[in-house]
Amino acid sequence: MSTAISPLAPTDVPELPPLDGVKLATAAAGIRYKGRTDVLLALLDPGTAVAGVFTQSKCPSAPVEWCRLKLKGGKARALVVNSGNANAFTGKTGRVATALTAKIAAKAIGCKPDDIFLASTGVIGEPLDATKFDGVLDQLADAAAPGGWMDAAKAIMTTDTFPKVATATVKLGKAKVTINGMAKGAGMIAPDMATMLAFVFTDAPISAPALQSLLKAGVADTFNAVTIDGDTSTSDTLLAFATGAAAANGAPKISKASDLRLKAFVKAFNAVLADLAEQVARDGEGARKLVEIIVDGATSKASARKIAMSIANSPLVKTAIAGEDANWGRVVMAVGKAGEPADRDKLSISFNGIRVAKSGARDPSYNEAEVSKAMKSPEIQIKVALGLGKGRDRVLTCDLTKEYIAINGDYRS
Repeated sequence: MSTAISPLAPTDVPELPPLDGVKLATAAAGIRYKGRTDVLLALLDPGTAVAGVFTQSKCPSAPVEWCRLKLKGGKARALVVNSGNANAFTGKTGRVATALTAKIAAKAIGCKPDDIFLASTGVIGEPLDATKFDGVLDQLADAAAPGGWMDAAKAIMTTDTFPKVATATVKLGKAKVTINGMAKGAGMIAPDMATMLAFVFTDAPISAPALQSLLKAGVADTFNAVTIDGDTSTSDTLLAFATGAAAANGAPKISKASDLRLKAFVKAFNAVLADLAEQVARDGEGARKLVEIIVDGATSKASARKIAMSIANSPLVKTAIAGEDANWGRVVMAVGKAGEPADRDKLSISFNGIRVAKSGARDPSYNEAEVSKAMKSPEIQIKVALGLGKGRDRVLTCDLTKEYIAINGDYRS
């Protein structure tokens, strides 16, 4: 965790309300550093439905493999998250560690290990000593209480400079339901199905299959539309939990994602995901600029996404933004290398609403002073108009600064 908060951190941080069916507790187990809060336990009421999406990396962490397997049951009683050690690339030792962690947690709360979900973040390749959870999880189970969302979000941080939380309240039927979420992530961010670690909780009575459908659809234009450095983590995990407690207040039980009564809920659910995803972009390691990239006029949305990601992941584009240089030549380069349909002579590019290139050349009205002033903003929008079709997409990223190198150059030190 950094001691200097990102200048892009949100100034308006919501206070997350207690959520029926969820109790939280945190502790310092000494996973990597002594005295640092590094374990989160979320206790979930019996009957809680669970859904998840995970990294598509071919080298996933042991907790990712554990969760994928246990997700088939559709139910969860607890979530255990640790920071400091990713328990990735740890072979048989890692699998033993996940099983032992789940066994310790299950004993502490009185359930089956299959109902325990796990996530780990931190250094890759170091064995995780799961015996450090022994005793700690018993204490957390006794101490768990409603609320404490901000402490929970802080417990899962690594190189993050601020905790990431979001909340929404919406009507489901005639009842009020709550959606609370938290996430961590600042580097090794190029999502593929999910991103970093993120956890969303609701008291809505939604079945596991329906929740899975909502989650899979929700990540497409939120978490999967964010990149910091083009590197997909071994540990990307996004889990959603629905306790169903709002049924006692009259919320209808939902078994299908196509249920029309979910319309307002889906909008609020996706808004929470989008909020968390943007906070990740705002906390990119060493970031000083939040960058929104919009590509329109593509042959398809998928083509627009690939081009937008090509721009977002270009070190040359990102360093130019860090230097407050509206270098459209680098944007042209990133469009051209994406491997998607593009016509140089139809291409137009804008920075923060100021068109700098038109029809394959510098815009005749280009004004260096005007553009330089616009580039000093902490939020930069790059818009690329391809002029080929109706495909459009949007992704978020950040600039690339010397601080990113400093953070990652001594990450294991």
